[in-house]
Amino acid sequence: MEKRSIKEALKDNVIYFLKWTMVSAVMGTICGLVGTAFGYGVAYSQHFFKSHGFMLYLMPVSGVLIVLVHKLLHQVGNKGTNLILESISGAEKIRLTTLPVIFISTILSHLTGASAGKEGAALQIGGCIGDFLGDLLKFDERDKKVVIMCGMSGCFGAIFGTPLAAAMFGMEVISIGVAYYAALVPCVFTAFLGAEISHILGLHAEAFTILSIPDFSFQTGWYPVLIGVAGAVVSILFCTVLHNAHKLYHAKIKNLYLRIVTAAVLFIALTLVFGRDYCGAGFNLVEEAITGEVRYEAFLLKILFTAVALGGGFKGGEIVPTLAIGATLGAACGSLLGFAPSLCAACGMLALFVGATNCPVATLFLGFELFGFEAMPYFAVTVAISFALSGYYGLYSSQKFTYSKIKTEFINIRAH
Repeated sequence: MEKRSIKEALKDNVIYFLKWTMVSAVMGTICGLVGTAFGYGVAYSQHFFKSHGFMLYLMPVSGVLIVLVHKLLHQVGNKGTNLILESISGAEKIRLTTLPVIFISTILSHLTGASAGKEGAALQIGGCIGDFLGDLLKFDERDKKVVIMCGMSGCFGAIFGTPLAAAMFGMEVISIGVAYYAALVPCVFTAFLGAEISHILGLHAEAFTILSIPDFSFQTGWYPVLIGVAGAVVSILFCTVLHNAHKLYHAKIKNLYLRIVTAAVLFIALTLVFGRDYCGAGFNLVEEAITGEVRYEAFLLKILFTAVALGGGFKGGEIVPTLAIGATLGAACGSLLGFAPSLCAACGMLALFVGATNCPVATLFLGFELFGFEAMPYFAVTVAISFALSGYYGLYSSQKFTYSKIKTEFINIRAH
């Protein structure tokens, strides 16, 4: 009986590996191609906005078009990334029209400079592809959840060029405290294949160079602790402002068109007062922060610009703005403390990312892929501190905390 059980287990493992290798090949190829097309679309939109200053004043027009697209494809009230998370943790259905809606809406948002990212949109596109393929292959509910996670990882990897972080993020973001390791092989394979296809097609991975990395010691080890604390506090602030802006818009302005036009007018006014540095996803701010040249209040202004745009209905996602907020916060802390602003900017990015997404392993991988391994001790300390102190707040209200962050106990609550 024992020998038969071992044989059966080995058989199941082999079938699992072969099955998900084939599925990953299909998913990685599709996500790589769609993700590359989306990446080029966003890049072209951003370039067009920068080279044609008048596009800012067409923001109300792009807002109206975004609402029209949602209405035409019956996607009004779409929950965005929360829908993808709920399709994995629950039984929410992802409609195929989600893909063109988020694709077009994100392009329109970036064409007119809205403070929005692209990775959040990539998660939705990948989840939609996974859901469709799962139905096409007639997968049961458990396998369908895995293929949705594959899609998230594949498109994230293709858009951002960080397959390790993408693979772990797809498994880790749904339920904090429990990683879906049954999806490890397919998520890793899909993420790497998606990233490689986008690379072959000319979509460059994001990467930054830290100007100076002091030796890690008891004397220097306090700095990442302080940045971790600051990152936790600001991540709570960002999540709170973002969610409350969304609620305020919906409570005060019921009409969809009027709501997004109001957001556009407010955004234009903010841009006229504070300049265009805070328009778009925010990688310009990351680059300035890494070189140590950024205003102290930049992280607060980026929070404001992002809340005004996303709360009012512009699309794209929150992840890149989160990184920009973290980088500017870290650089400001480094300048005030007189310690390696470039390194502090990198730590700040990771502090905000882990505080807002609650994915510590994916965050560490992201740091290694964006900056290299040399600053590992600083990254590890910062991520641990920010994760522990950021509480149960998060960008995604459908994210579940299965286990407590501070005790070995089951809590099963949603993010604030």
